[in-house]
Amino acid sequence: MLHRPGAELRRLTPRNNDELLFDGVPWVARAQEEHDAFAAALTDRGVEVLHVDRLLSEVLEIPAAREQLVAAAVDDPRIGATLQRACVDHLSGLASADLAAALIGGLAHDELPGARGLAFELMGQGDFVVRPLPNLLFTRDSSVWVGDQVAVTSLTMPARHRESTITGAIYAHHPRFGGPQRLYDPSLEHLEGGDVLLLAPGVLAVGVGERTTAGGAERLARRVFARGLAHTVLVVPIAQERATMHLDTIATMVDVDAMVMYPAVADTLAAWTVRSGDDPDHGDLRITGPQPFLTAASAAMGIDRLRLIDTGLDPVTAEREQWDDGNNTLALGPRLAVAYERNTVTNKALEAAGIEVVAIAGDQLGSGRGGPRCMSCPVVRDA
Repeated sequence: MLHRPGAELRRLTPRNNDELLFDGVPWVARAQEEHDAFAAALTDRGVEVLHVDRLLSEVLEIPAAREQLVAAAVDDPRIGATLQRACVDHLSGLASADLAAALIGGLAHDELPGARGLAFELMGQGDFVVRPLPNLLFTRDSSVWVGDQVAVTSLTMPARHRESTITGAIYAHHPRFGGPQRLYDPSLEHLEGGDVLLLAPGVLAVGVGERTTAGGAERLARRVFARGLAHTVLVVPIAQERATMHLDTIATMVDVDAMVMYPAVADTLAAWTVRSGDDPDHGDLRITGPQPFLTAASAAMGIDRLRLIDTGLDPVTAEREQWDDGNNTLALGPRLAVAYERNTVTNKALEAAGIEVVAIAGDQLGSGRGGPRCMSCPVVRDA
């Protein structure tokens, strides 16, 4: 599942891009070209691509879903009851495609004719009544699938809260998904999909840092154990910094036994190993560690060692390519990964290790600090 960037990126300005979690103001037309090429690269290799905006438009034909999503859009203490009612009336009258565009792209003060209320009068002309969702581009974060169950996640940053409402409604109401069993919900402790790596059948790694809390990792562990979806969860603390906001910004799988990792953390990344305890009916956990992450992962996966792709980068190049999402690859299968073309040194190291790299442009897409893995939410994979 992907989301093609649109009007929500055109809402970004130098005044609001920090609040909306972008490091710049992207050239939207070029970002769309880059994203279209990304989707085409997936399709060319046999991947079925589903687009969030199209799924959302179809879901909005269902009255219950429409009511739920409109209510979520106006659930904002900034706007007050009078403006809230005007906004509900406006959104409820839109055709499904137009409503989907408004829910994703936002609604500005000057786009709500006839609105009244103190909050409306005090707003500037370009202020948002409904905030746009430019980070919806990164579909990995708002949901993650483990087996045939979906964790609709609890996003940390206020600018992203409504993303889970949209993905949750799609899973609940769209006939393509048939209301899968929920593994997690947005009301729970903070947990983001970019922090969840599926290392092998039954083995998950969960990063704890800027976006995912230890409580979220523990809750997910208890649930995957209770439902027989995993036997081991590795909890991996990461630096609480923008450059390492998720575990998948510093490490991703590129083969069944190989991972590419930011060299600066390769020797220091540690993991606590979590397994079900003696009384699983009451959610007991057995926690051991810490151990070096690669050691703990190899043991949990039942292999001699988890191969680390040695990118051989000098510290300056390593920092630059990590910032440009060089480690945020999307594995389409064993030894086949999508990566941004600009990370030339990392990509050469991957190819030298036997990994076929599908290189895509990402000059504009990357301004929100996310690579090919961040921009994709795998729903079903071949065995």
